[in-house]
Amino acid sequence: MRDLGVGFTYLLKGQRWVARHGKQYGFGLVPGLITLVLYAAALVALAVWGEDFVGWSTPFADDWTSPWRGLFRGFLVAVLFALGLLLAVLTFTAVTLLIGQPFYESLSEKVDRDVSPDGTAPESGLPLWRELWISGRDSLRILCRALLWAVLLFALGFIPVVGQTV
Repeated sequence: MRDLGVGFTYLLKGQRWVARHGKQYGFGLVPGLITLVLYAAALVALAVWGEDFVGWSTPFADDWTSPWRGLFRGFLVAVLFALGLLLAVLTFTAVTLLIGQPFYESLSEKVDRDVSPDGTAPESGLPLWRELWISGRDSLRILCRALLWAVLLFALGFIPVVGQTV
């Protein structure tokens, strides 16, 4: 319980630091905005060209009568967009952390310099490609953990009584 209090104290100190340095708060939001724009563009592209992709990938349906072909391909476009949206939700945090690694490293150094008594900050000394590799590996771990929980909770949803609670 003592560690919870220490952690909450650090949270409050961090919030005070952010309140005093408003520009840095915006700087920390940039990776999330970049990821949001990339994902929005990908979803718009999927909405615009999804029907063409489904038409190309289902040539066997070209000979079907008109209402069935349109219903089938419309259903596949909806499923494709839903899968794209699900993938975006599941991977957003991991991709944001990957894109934001250089931003967050710079922000961390600024905070360390500001709060340290002698005004210095420890530096990692690693090249950017190595830091990105580490960030990519960590992002993949987050993604795998999220997928594992998603599958587990989906499966638990089929258990009577317990499933509705889960």
